[in-house]
Amino acid sequence: MSEEKETTMASAAPAPERRKLRKVRTGLVVSDKMDKTVVVRLERTKMHAKFKKYIRVRMTVKAHDEANSCHAGDQVQIVETRPRSKDKRWRVTKIVKRAEL
Repeated sequence: MSEEKETTMASAAPAPERRKLRKVRTGLVVSDKMDKTVVVRLERTKMHAKFKKYIRVRMTVKAHDEANSCHAGDQVQIVETRPRSKDKRWRVTKIVKRAEL
């Protein structure tokens, strides 16, 4: 009987992590004209395959801003989240730097 208990305890492996790691990016708020939504421009550099020069790649995404606290020119940190609307797949986590007026 004690052998059976030992085998069942040994087979109980730690549960795998259920939620995958979310992408975190830092970008610049381009527009804050929508309600609870901001448009954020993300920039990264990548090397050109043929010419071996670094080029700047820009992408704009819509992010959810629950408190409407972000304004154009702010630098924000956004995190990937579940789809909130047709275009919104990101959420603002914090404002890194306010825009200078």
